[in-house]
Amino acid sequence: MPNEVLSSKYHFTFQERRQIAEVARDFEMWREGPFEDWWEALEASIPESLASRERKKLLFQEFTRRLSELKSKPKIYPPEGLQYPKRTPLRIVAEQTDKKLFGECPVASPKTVCCNLKTIDAVENCAFGCSYCTIQTFYGDRIAFDSNFREKLDRIELDPNRFYHIGTGQSSDSLAWGNREGILDHLCDFARRHPNILLEFKTKSDNVSYFLNHAIPRNVVCSWSLNTEVIVKNEERYTASLENRLRAASQVADRGVKVAFHFHPIVYYQGWEVEYPALARNVQALFRSEEVLFISFGSVTFIKPVIQEIRKKGGETKILQMEMVRDPHGKLTYPDEIKVLTFKAMQEAFKPWQEEVFFYLCMERAEIWDRTFGWHYPTNEEFERDFGVKTTAKCLRR
Repeated sequence: MPNEVLSSKYHFTFQERRQIAEVARDFEMWREGPFEDWWEALEASIPESLASRERKKLLFQEFTRRLSELKSKPKIYPPEGLQYPKRTPLRIVAEQTDKKLFGECPVASPKTVCCNLKTIDAVENCAFGCSYCTIQTFYGDRIAFDSNFREKLDRIELDPNRFYHIGTGQSSDSLAWGNREGILDHLCDFARRHPNILLEFKTKSDNVSYFLNHAIPRNVVCSWSLNTEVIVKNEERYTASLENRLRAASQVADRGVKVAFHFHPIVYYQGWEVEYPALARNVQALFRSEEVLFISFGSVTFIKPVIQEIRKKGGETKILQMEMVRDPHGKLTYPDEIKVLTFKAMQEAFKPWQEEVFFYLCMERAEIWDRTFGWHYPTNEEFERDFGVKTTAKCLRR
């Protein structure tokens, strides 16, 4: 039923009309069937004999209740998979810019137990189309390489007496572009000049030819974001398959380069409790613990502009079909109960490696650490120091 018809029939407020329009859009993306049919069933559940104002009130209460019930259940993906939205063409440019290259992780905060990751923005924008990604709201239709990249790297000032964990995968995928514009050459030279850093290349690609054909510094780690086949197929559009990611990671590990894995975001869907632990066991079967520096767990987290962008793009995705609460930064994420349930399941699945691999949670409060691991770092500085000591020692054992 069109929003205008509902508005004239029930005199909904602007806010109520907007919420109904968003849910209608969501139903289309979620493949939950026609919203009109759902609404008609909803109307039929409210007695017509009630006064119009009372009927409207009860109707909206029931609307909210049923929607909440739908979102709180594990989402169900169709066996054939969802249909991707049309891919937006991207222009690749190399340009001089005065933008800052080196900075703090954008989610670093004293409100969460945080590793104090530093970042290098080697490229802006990503060619992949993961439904939940924050990058999609920032850079439009351009992939931008910085023509001054090497010079900016040379100007980064680091304290030689402290440890730095530096990631290159915050503004783009770290390996999708290979060595285009010499970025991997420049970054590996940077790692050689600064032995007190751990330089992380985080990816969902299988483009590892550079690491198979070049001498790589000991203080470099290649990390893969991993998810189950269901989530890769339905929500991580245009990325390398799970099989290809694991094969690429194995090839890199066989060359003596350390690897790491991020199970982030862990998605609550029908079958998660079987498929995520099975993935954890598969990783343990494919790799030796001494090859793996660290493993992180993380949850689905949104800023409002990302939610707006998902609805604007359309196409089929179930990523917004979830119960959402605010985290300490005002972002929207799963309730604590779901986070702890999924994190503990993964921690249990990795039990054989718990004494040999560094495990941590990304962007989570101390309470979630306590409920998952039974402890937390008292300060982010202690987290950073412990991470540095343990990963550096393992890197030296190549």
